[in-house]
Amino acid sequence: MLAHDADLELFKDNFKRFMQEHVAPDYDQWEREGIMPRTVWNKLGENGFLCVDVPEQYGGYGVSTHYSLMLVEESARAGYGALSTAISCHSEIAAPYILHIGTEQQKQYWLPKMVTGEVVGAIGMTEPGAGSDLQAIRSTAILQDNHYVLNGSKTFISNGQHADLVVLAVKTDPQARAKGVSLLLLDTHLDGFKKGTNLDKIGLHSQDTSELFFDNVQVPKDQLLGQAGHGFNYLMQELPRERTAIAATALGAIRGALDVTTQYVQERQAFGQKIGQFQNTRFVLAQAKIDELATAAFYNQNLELYMQGKLDVETAAALKSFSTDMQMKVADQLLQLFGGYGYMTEYPISRFYVDARIQRIYGGTNEIMKEIVARGMLGR
Repeated sequence: MLAHDADLELFKDNFKRFMQEHVAPDYDQWEREGIMPRTVWNKLGENGFLCVDVPEQYGGYGVSTHYSLMLVEESARAGYGALSTAISCHSEIAAPYILHIGTEQQKQYWLPKMVTGEVVGAIGMTEPGAGSDLQAIRSTAILQDNHYVLNGSKTFISNGQHADLVVLAVKTDPQARAKGVSLLLLDTHLDGFKKGTNLDKIGLHSQDTSELFFDNVQVPKDQLLGQAGHGFNYLMQELPRERTAIAATALGAIRGALDVTTQYVQERQAFGQKIGQFQNTRFVLAQAKIDELATAAFYNQNLELYMQGKLDVETAAALKSFSTDMQMKVADQLLQLFGGYGYMTEYPISRFYVDARIQRIYGGTNEIMKEIVARGMLGR
């Protein structure tokens, strides 16, 4: 983040107040219910916290991406991992695809609605038989006259229940692998589209995650995003931002876990003294702080490269792997300092722990991230 940017700090303070007023009172209830209400999206839009780096002609502020990623980081730091992921999928993943690849007509139609929260965005890549291996997707969209006829399914789709728009990876040439992949802008209100049940996860409980089903859905030809057959290249182009956003969540969560643990060890007593006075506690906290500083340095470097248009796939993959591994490690080690209370859901550290686990899986598993880094070093 730009540490000395007064406008950014003011924007951050406004967002923190928004979370205190509109998220904090109800978040535990949303977690129990397994979903945030649709009205949260409208409130986020009304208060100017969606797609903030979208240019002004499409309804956004046109500010630096630092502002947009700050929202992802700060919601994670506050302990609202589900909100962080939801905003990230909408503002950091779905919207940039349209902004960078879409036609002027597509931008004019979709982006203003995403800024206001009228439209909730999602990205549809993963299928039951294709996760990190995107070339193996089987959903097809066959061009017939003025429509693509869409069939197939997706799974583990974040924002899936609330989604009005899905940036969908499909095969327009089922015989080809990577060169058969295209992207469609799918209006979820079209006939033949169906949302499955809200999936029950071990963490991020209030972040709606769904299966999506397509049965002869007729998608207008003008909702092809970019060129047919170029979808895989577009995914490679946009994934660095997605992975940087995942790192923003990781960094925020590391900082949030440190916040709650630092407070706890100064209040909790054992053997006649505060547990923050034990050397083990101090060393664990110190190591977590060191890990946070390392993650922040790597993240800020990546963000600056992204802003300069120089962030490559390998570096983004390295950041995604490093930051999410660190998030999981820190959450685990800090939870230990809470003893049995750390295992109780009423203590925020427990949520930091369970919410961390998915971060090493989505956006491409960390094993695939290491493969990408290795290919950059050694070739295939």
